[in-house]
Amino acid sequence: MTQSIQELFAQNVVPSYGRFDLVLERGEGSYVWDANGKRYLDLGGGIAVCSLGHANAEIADALNEQARKLVHVSNLYYTEPQGRLAKRIVDLIAPGRVFFCNSGAEANEGLFKLARKVGQDSQRFEIITATNSFHGRTLAGIAATGQEKIKKGFDPPVAGFKHVPFNDLAAMREAITRSTIAILIEPVQGESGITIATAQYLSGLRALCDQHGLLLLFDEVQAGHFRTGKFQSWQRILEKEDVDLVPDAVAMAKSLGGGFPMGAFWVRERFGEVLSAGSHATTFGGTPLACAVALKIFEVIERDRLAENARSLGAFIRERLRKVVGDVVREVRGLGLMIGIEFQSQFDAIDVVKRLHERGVLTVPAGNSVIRLLPPLNLSREEAEEGLRAIESVVVDLART
Repeated sequence: MTQSIQELFAQNVVPSYGRFDLVLERGEGSYVWDANGKRYLDLGGGIAVCSLGHANAEIADALNEQARKLVHVSNLYYTEPQGRLAKRIVDLIAPGRVFFCNSGAEANEGLFKLARKVGQDSQRFEIITATNSFHGRTLAGIAATGQEKIKKGFDPPVAGFKHVPFNDLAAMREAITRSTIAILIEPVQGESGITIATAQYLSGLRALCDQHGLLLLFDEVQAGHFRTGKFQSWQRILEKEDVDLVPDAVAMAKSLGGGFPMGAFWVRERFGEVLSAGSHATTFGGTPLACAVALKIFEVIERDRLAENARSLGAFIRERLRKVVGDVVREVRGLGLMIGIEFQSQFDAIDVVKRLHERGVLTVPAGNSVIRLLPPLNLSREEAEEGLRAIESVVVDLART
């Protein structure tokens, strides 16, 4: 069966992904099974998407219940689930408004348009982002992304973006011009290998934006939705600081829908009506079905204290992994259940991921030498220990090469 499915892909699917040689058939909780019946512990979580794991019964029930009432109407009408979900998000950030879409790329596109609209009268349009950032695969998204490999083959780039080193406040200050309208960063850079902004950097960016009349935009698509132990990662980074930082807009997706396609962006109240009727829209964003799922995920995360689980279990995993730092593993870093394991440069991340497949564990590569752990927020201690044993055995094997 595996070969026949791969042949279907080879003949009919655009080859825009470098796929691993696995055909996954079903899942349950933190595990998935391939077409040959082999079980894998999924520590990649669909790249930080499956916040409650696979085939979650409560998500399935929410889908079923809502699907029997109302699946889709256009945004020409009001629906209760969308209003309730927007309030949950606003209550966890600050007074403002929420726009619902279908993905992180769409959420970031909304931030680009918000910034352009705010800067229209003053002829400001430029957005400064960070090197090694990732903001999606649309044309504007790859222009915003600070990785040349993402941009290759799609020239000319969308104008209006520049990149400066991450965590470098002086470089950001130097890059601001009379055309600049916004600064966009990921408080935790995910795709490039889990790099965390410092509290001083985030506070400094807010001060810079206030000084120059700029919007401070956060891309929390991967790091958000309680993955770090707070609703959004900047809140976790700043939790011990005596500062009440509020950004001007935040993009989110991935874990928000727990596997159901969903994105959103929150806009601070002072800019909440900039994108007025006719200026931005989506056909499928914020459907009753999507919002019902997201509301259920909020309910389960709060009821089962999964933010606390992300903190405690993440700390346990990082402490255990730091014991293998040495000739094979260069560094372990992260917050909550967003963890990067950087190997020494002679070891290839793809090879490490494949070695873990042999041991029944799924992880996600990042760059040349980092693997990411982005498991469900309800991962158990026993499951974490199972994954750690597999990683430790790979490190032992690599040490012998």
